[in-house]
Amino acid sequence: MTLTPSNISSKRIKRNVKRVGRGNGSGKGTYSARGMKGQRARSGGKRGLLKKAMKAQLQKIPKSRGFNTIATKAETVSLATLERVAEVGVDVTPFFLKKKGVVKNPRNGAKIVATGTLTKKLTLKNCLATKTAVVAIEKVGGTLSV
Repeated sequence: MTLTPSNISSKRIKRNVKRVGRGNGSGKGTYSARGMKGQRARSGGKRGLLKKAMKAQLQKIPKSRGFNTIATKAETVSLATLERVAEVGVDVTPFFLKKKGVVKNPRNGAKIVATGTLTKKLTLKNCLATKTAVVAIEKVGGTLSV
């Protein structure tokens, strides 16, 4: 009888389980597809070795040397970039810098570094800054609040 969509629901399809350990004539005799000796060859000896491929997967991952922190670093913004991007009277925040395309992720924060010169009086909010950058900002008359 051939199986068609009409009679497939009435007849149950059952695949025969391969009988192992029934002599050499069965094709799976002697070691019964268990390899040779060892824990997994014994009866009931499968426990504890289920995650066999975990170590192999772990060894394939490239290891990064040295100390790598998971903490996010604030993105650096130079004084020259602030001079180019910001206008006088606008609060400079990490979200403002994101809008201008200077910072990728504003949630990581922004750190002002003293590279270049600043001539505009700016108010910086929620930004980190180096000591020399703070001096340069206050020299022009700007303020920095965290």
